[in-house]
Amino acid sequence: MIKGYIFDYGGTLDTGGQHWGKVIWHAYERQQVPVSEAEFRDAYVHAERTLGKNPIIKPDFTFKRTLEEKIRIELEFLGKPEYQQAVVDDLYQLTCEETARSREVLLQLKGRYPMVLVSNFYGNIATVLKEFKLDGIFDTIIESAVVGVRKPDPKIFTLGVEALKMQPDEVVVVGDSMDKDIIPASKAGCHTVWFKGEGWTNDPVDETAAERVITALNQLRV
Repeated sequence: MIKGYIFDYGGTLDTGGQHWGKVIWHAYERQQVPVSEAEFRDAYVHAERTLGKNPIIKPDFTFKRTLEEKIRIELEFLGKPEYQQAVVDDLYQLTCEETARSREVLLQLKGRYPMVLVSNFYGNIATVLKEFKLDGIFDTIIESAVVGVRKPDPKIFTLGVEALKMQPDEVVVVGDSMDKDIIPASKAGCHTVWFKGEGWTNDPVDETAAERVITALNQLRV
């Protein structure tokens, strides 16, 4: 019997299941940034590594401020800094719309289940949740930069189960990444729901690794 939920954040609650790399690339396309997708992918990886290695993102950074830093690093790498504002504005509007949809579903679930957020993030997830009016929904927030454990280590999901004060088989983990969410959550003994969206690669994914597959968050209410 399911008694609680663990949710991923990035790519699950803020993009409708799409990998952030693809979300950003589509914004580049809409804003007609004159680079190839291969060039963008190099810039995306560069920015992620830069943000991972350096304490650029501070705990009080909003998502918009975080996005500005991420896109700045990418576009400076590409030599196209003049496109920063257009890309950021495009992405921020989409994120506001997507998190509003997620909030509606989460509030309905909150009336029936305790919920925990487990996320690989930069140390500012609490600020981001407040920005999108998602604060107060989760009983506990487990953020990799704070607890010192990162996905795909199953231990981070075990921390979520412990925060819920439940057994693993009483908990459902919902995430967009098969490798970082679903497989390690299964190893931790949890039930799993894969939020299937556009991935970073076109490689085939073994959907049977997840107990359930959804393509929209509101399908959790069914």
